[in-house]
Amino acid sequence: MFRKSHTLSKLTVFVSAACLSVLACAGKHHDDDKHHHRPDHSYKHQQPVEVGPRPFYLVEDMDASPLKRKLQSCAKGPFRKTDFSIGHRGAPLQFPEHTKESYEAAARMGAGIMECDVTFTQDKELVCRHSQCDLHTTTNILAIPALAAKCSQPFTPADLASGTPASARCCTSDITLAEFKTLQGKMDGFNPRATTVEEYMKGTAAWRTDLYADKGTLLTHAESIRLFKKLGVKFTPELKSASVPMPFEGIYTQADYAQQLIDEYKAAGVHPRDVWPQSFDIQDVRYWIQNEPRFGKQAVYLDDINTTDEAPSQADLESLAAEGINIVAPPLWALLTLDEDNRIVASAYAEYAKAAGLDIIAWSFERDGPLKNGGGWYHQSIRPAINNDGDMMDVLHVLAKDVGIIGMFSDWPATVTYYASCMKLK
Repeated sequence: MFRKSHTLSKLTVFVSAACLSVLACAGKHHDDDKHHHRPDHSYKHQQPVEVGPRPFYLVEDMDASPLKRKLQSCAKGPFRKTDFSIGHRGAPLQFPEHTKESYEAAARMGAGIMECDVTFTQDKELVCRHSQCDLHTTTNILAIPALAAKCSQPFTPADLASGTPASARCCTSDITLAEFKTLQGKMDGFNPRATTVEEYMKGTAAWRTDLYADKGTLLTHAESIRLFKKLGVKFTPELKSASVPMPFEGIYTQADYAQQLIDEYKAAGVHPRDVWPQSFDIQDVRYWIQNEPRFGKQAVYLDDINTTDEAPSQADLESLAAEGINIVAPPLWALLTLDEDNRIVASAYAEYAKAAGLDIIAWSFERDGPLKNGGGWYHQSIRPAINNDGDMMDVLHVLAKDVGIIGMFSDWPATVTYYASCMKLK
């Protein structure tokens, strides 16, 4: 998920699609899918859930409270796969995002739903990338001269004397699918002070790691569907905004693009109840509702709100519901505020969404880095109440119990899986 500047009038709800099983429980949105709770034999491939040491570290770091004691009591498990836990690009806290390895790690951590951000290549094939033009920071394209030469903007070294940062711009639409498949994923990042390609590619944040970055297998959207079926997880593809003029090459329209995404699930025999297509562009959501209603009922409208001034009114959210939009997905900070005693509580946005009958998905957990100084963008509305990493478990608890989210995108799904298993969320 990716923040963009938008006023709420264009509320681009990032509904990072995860109307999970919990969403499936929202009977008002699934009148003709009452069989949803029957065993889903297409997802019978189960594997043991392994949450690793991080959730235990976070729980021990919490301030003393009844919630801490409750979470400590669950230390022996069992931990289970849950649709409440959504793999945000897989498990990019430590694995290169949108790669086979990242998705497999997220599935082992119990994510029940997985995200493929979808964009297209020069030959109009759908692939998993967070942005159409992020290959220079998420892959090794600049290290391959023949492909680097095709980038929209070649690598330009930093001019340290003038303070001009290094730059490059490489898009999936610059290359064919065959060329895309020769690339290797890396941890997202770049060094703005780089004077060489090698330096530019070394930009991993200090609180992440390159330990698992030597192998990053890129996937097409269709390959991600096959992998997710094999892993026994469900699907929340995000149709990314095109970074090139549409219609692309004068013939490939936005409607073609939105339809192609749905067609690949149909071709793979995936039931619409297991797919939560998402977009920041309300026109995409409207297209699915009107042209693919079985998929459109679980379409997620992603909200790219950046500040509280952009928050929607209750009337704004009611108008979305009146259009047939059932799920909104704002950043987690937009759903939270502080009361007069500095306690974390549900925001007006959260209350308005619930009053409008909308289900809510939040993004993105484990993306703000260490929280000892109050966190960053993802905790901006509650920063005075945040002073250690364990506080994120309190944040998650308020989102689950008071806001009532149906799913949480996370860069490290094990943390959400631990909480959901302990609280017996579906």
